[in-house]
Amino acid sequence: MATVAVLGAGGWGTAMAVLLAKRPDVSVRLWAVREQSGRELIESRENKRLLPGVRIPDSVQVTTSEEEATAGADAWILAVPTAYLRSTLQRLTPFATPDTPVVSLSKGLEIDTFRRPTEIAAEVLGVTRLAALSGPSHAEEVARGLPTSVVAASPDAELAAWVQRVVGGDRFRVYTNADLIGVEIAGALKNVLGIAAGICDGLKFGDNAKAALLTRGLVEMQRFGVAHGADPDTFHGLAGVGDLITTCFSPHGRNRRVGERLGRGEPLADVTAGPQVAEGVFTARSVFERVTRAGLDAPICAGVYRVLYEGLSPLDAVQGLLDRPQKGEAKL
Repeated sequence: MATVAVLGAGGWGTAMAVLLAKRPDVSVRLWAVREQSGRELIESRENKRLLPGVRIPDSVQVTTSEEEATAGADAWILAVPTAYLRSTLQRLTPFATPDTPVVSLSKGLEIDTFRRPTEIAAEVLGVTRLAALSGPSHAEEVARGLPTSVVAASPDAELAAWVQRVVGGDRFRVYTNADLIGVEIAGALKNVLGIAAGICDGLKFGDNAKAALLTRGLVEMQRFGVAHGADPDTFHGLAGVGDLITTCFSPHGRNRRVGERLGRGEPLADVTAGPQVAEGVFTARSVFERVTRAGLDAPICAGVYRVLYEGLSPLDAVQGLLDRPQKGEAKL
């Protein structure tokens, strides 16, 4: 039997624990970073704030102890927002070994360092066996057993196959991919584009505009990824266009919701207040800095950054895109 430590008891971590608990050959531990949240989960066996109505099976060991969660675990699954990943992992360093397999569910890029989640894990924990699990996978649907398909990405083919075998099932299909860089970059940038799609919705610009936004946004994702060592084909798969579609259309999407509220004219401070993290807000800054430095053409991502950090109005940001010179449809 495999023992898996799910580290982080937010919506995605809880959903992953519920999913793994259905496997007869997997023992699951769920670590809550915050003491109060952990006590509530232990008492109610339900993440009432993020996954109301979804019961955490009794077989899942919920704990607030880092040592209890990780002791003897065959693999760690990280379910912590990228913005808080480094500080959280520093609490876990005493319990990691170099050969501990670590699977990241995080989607984002660290501000200032531009590190991907698995790079942060390697740096802080000193681990070498790393994978990312990504794709169109809202926790609200995964926890309720709705059909989902994702990608387990790792240059370590054995680890990717292990994730596929242990996590995958008939309602949660897992494909493998060696392009860890591309999968993580796609997971980060689709959140920025989710904000852009929400702005489009908030301004009530319609389906035509949103379809164009997603199509050109995908080009920006691919262009950015290739410039950083990714395989261009990755962006046409589940971690790229698949996750982009879900993020930009689903009512569950936090990033789309942020953009929609901004498009309706709500103040940024009000939109970003609250316990749930919209990763695209942080990622937009990291992407803009890297795009500017590298001289990459990414007008949609740049527009989102200017709305979030320079006070540009959503309408002016969209108008700036519409005013760009018309040219040939370039793929990269």
